[in-house]
Amino acid sequence: MPSRDPRIDAYIARAAEFARPILEHLRAVVHEACPDVQETIKWSMPFFDHHGPLANMAAFKAHAAFGFWKGAMIVDAAGRPAEAAMGQFGRLTAVADLPPKRVLVGYVKQAVRLNEQGVKAVRGTTKPKPAAVPSAAFAAALARNRKAREGFDAASPGCRREYVEWIDEAKREETRDTRIAKAIAQLAEGKSLHWRYERPAAKAPAKKAPSKQSKGATQPAGTRTRSARGRTR
Repeated sequence: MPSRDPRIDAYIARAAEFARPILEHLRAVVHEACPDVQETIKWSMPFFDHHGPLANMAAFKAHAAFGFWKGAMIVDAAGRPAEAAMGQFGRLTAVADLPPKRVLVGYVKQAVRLNEQGVKAVRGTTKPKPAAVPSAAFAAALARNRKAREGFDAASPGCRREYVEWIDEAKREETRDTRIAKAIAQLAEGKSLHWRYERPAAKAPAKKAPSKQSKGATQPAGTRTRSARGRTR
């Protein structure tokens, strides 16, 4: 008996009308190719598990999506990775956007074999981004302001890249000049581009000053005190 999670029934029922046939079709294909598949919800979207994650699908406002956990290792009849050939199936707006059913079934069976054999998913390595290079106008403005230049040089690579990309994205010269002026002012004060939204560092709790007279301390001889009624004792 196929394992069907009622949470996925509810997910499909809540999806946009165009997405429901896509999700139902994908669900049926996965169950046909792998009768022992287990359904579940992870990261708020339907997942299909068999000896580990197998595939997942999702519905959005204007499209649906489907992908294999090890998509880079699943190949089509020509030996091309399914991930590259189909773009992990792209933005789906109709069942017709998917490969034919027999092709999809073949992909699912490949994914099943990979999981049963214990093959680990291949994760791409992230190449470091090149250093941010200020435009000629921004570099000239930095050269004219020593504090801003020192602030830019002392900033993290990510912070410098935010400033450079923000300025380079300006479409008009006036906008670019306005952004450069703002960047110079903020860098001169050692601020990042989005400093207003950064969480301030937690302050250490202030130490309490010792009281002048500890509770219960012995009163010096000869000292008179007043009671609550103002009488001298």
